[in-house]
Amino acid sequence: MRLMVAPDAAAPVPPVSVPVPVPAGLVLAPFRAARFAATGADLAALTSPPYDVIDEDERTALEASAAHNVVRLILPRDVPGDVPGALPEHVATGGADEVGNRYEQAARTLRAWVDSGVLVRDDVPTLYVYEQRQGDHVQRGLVGVLALADPDAQIVLPHENTMAGPVSDRLSLTRATAANLEPIFLLYDGGGPASAAVAEAVASPPIIDVDTDVNTADRVTHRLWAIDDPATLEVIAADLLPRRAVIADGHHRYATYRQYQAERHAAGAGDGPWDFGLTFLVDATASGPQVHAIHRAVRGLTLADAVSRARESFTVRQLTTTNADGTAATAAGTDAIATGATAAAAGTATAPVPVPVDPATLLDELATAGRAGHAFVITDGSAAYLLTQPSADLLRQALPAERSEAFRRLDVTVAHLALISQVWKLEDAVGVVDYYHDAPAALAAARASGGVALLLNPTPVTDVIAVAGAAERMPRKSTLFTPKPRTGLLMRPLD
Repeated sequence: MRLMVAPDAAAPVPPVSVPVPVPAGLVLAPFRAARFAATGADLAALTSPPYDVIDEDERTALEASAAHNVVRLILPRDVPGDVPGALPEHVATGGADEVGNRYEQAARTLRAWVDSGVLVRDDVPTLYVYEQRQGDHVQRGLVGVLALADPDAQIVLPHENTMAGPVSDRLSLTRATAANLEPIFLLYDGGGPASAAVAEAVASPPIIDVDTDVNTADRVTHRLWAIDDPATLEVIAADLLPRRAVIADGHHRYATYRQYQAERHAAGAGDGPWDFGLTFLVDATASGPQVHAIHRAVRGLTLADAVSRARESFTVRQLTTTNADGTAATAAGTDAIATGATAAAAGTATAPVPVPVDPATLLDELATAGRAGHAFVITDGSAAYLLTQPSADLLRQALPAERSEAFRRLDVTVAHLALISQVWKLEDAVGVVDYYHDAPAALAAARASGGVALLLNPTPVTDVIAVAGAAERMPRKSTLFTPKPRTGLLMRPLD
């Protein structure tokens, strides 16, 4: 799947600088959730992936799957000719709202679902234990509302930069709906009483019964438990308070939370629910996520040119692929790719013919090479090369000396600042570099555009935490944590 990256040229969100509450530490409070009344398979049909990984085809499919699918809230559509109705008085007009009435449509839909009982509210504030099981992997954490903090406070640590377009979009949606419709996803180093409380909770029956778990199309099973016991909530709060958390997913949503908070305070609303944001908090040391690489497809660069330029600063080795009969299609360590024409000219008509490279094989080669240092694979889908051992001169020229060691040692840093920018002389911009969750999609894109796919190893969670702890930002789309929280299981109206 191609990742949707909005250009930074979108209308910026004007900063609002006003005093806001400063939390004493990492605070995850209970809240009165809004949940679909449906259960089991009926509930699964009402949920969706996060908004920023849904393409148009999936959006249409989700809309068709159920009249109350949450995609109608998180990715609303304009209704041509519809007469605008009343919005909350604090909703600003202009900017993104001028493009249509889609944000108002989301607000109307949310109100209608609450009023009709499609969504039901908790009676008492609750923390939820949320478990996601995918094959043998289990991820567990707490869902609550996070006290918002400036990154300078070193309580909630971002590791990626944000762009104006997505923040403007999510802010317009928040203004209209007055709700947190999707959680952000945070990681922390735990192992304390909060994690023990999570483990204790899952020993009891979930509020979504084991026989009616939410099994979604990505083959993830979702379960929820409620924690509303005051003593347990107090233990969790005390354990979390001195800790720090890293944003795993949801940088734009967190920026939206803080912008909306500032707007409400600037309007004289005072302290309120806007000082908190819906959050999924996971102990990375207990039941943490899986970490995957995000691969690149680079346009306007042939494989031959990419390899030629890389040879000046990297050790380059051509990787071996295999034909159906198991013979080598490409000679490892050489640049020669046997084709039917060249084989016939050499008098070896039976020589092996290249076949499309196997992404799984390339990733295995990449993982092996990555244990010794920086490693990358570049391919056009027909041939592939392993790039290792970037020269000291290249790294010295490409990596700013003032940046932290945590930032400088990342593969993704070397890929962007050294390989793409310095060696290939390309701009790291939308339309030049595209991003893909999986290697086959990156290879397909490279073949289609006549460019190259750049495959990377995953960034370890420890490196992500180290970069965030150094108050640094990684290059965009550096990490993919899975499974992501499912949208629609828990929502939070701000009232």
